[in-house]
Amino acid sequence: MDLVALKAELTAGHPDTGAYDADDALAAGELNAVNRTRSRDTITGSEILNATDDTEFSALTDANKDRWISICGVENINTSSGIAKALEADLFGGGTTTRANLVAVKTEDISRAVELGFSFVGTHHVTSARAI
Repeated sequence: MDLVALKAELTAGHPDTGAYDADDALAAGELNAVNRTRSRDTITGSEILNATDDTEFSALTDANKDRWISICGVENINTSSGIAKALEADLFGGGTTTRANLVAVKTEDISRAVELGFSFVGTHHVTSARAI
């Protein structure tokens, strides 16, 4: 645990909720509360397949269905660039249910602690950081 970085966060306050509580246990709880989001760097082919709208998939040509199923067989897929992203845009244009589902899949809910790279912050971490 980087106590200097934690102290800086405690001093600055949460970007959404402001100042952390003076009680160390409550401040730790505020840091661990899942109230932030971030984009995932990769998602699995299974997640992509499960996010695909049945009706939109059925409307694809057989060749495009095969292309999409091939991408869905890849274990880890970059969410921001590459052939999978290009194929997604090509087969399922903007405003489609599949595209909306994929945006939702690549976004995950996290705590401020995770966002800062702390994983989990215990009361003792807050106490130690504030003592610096």
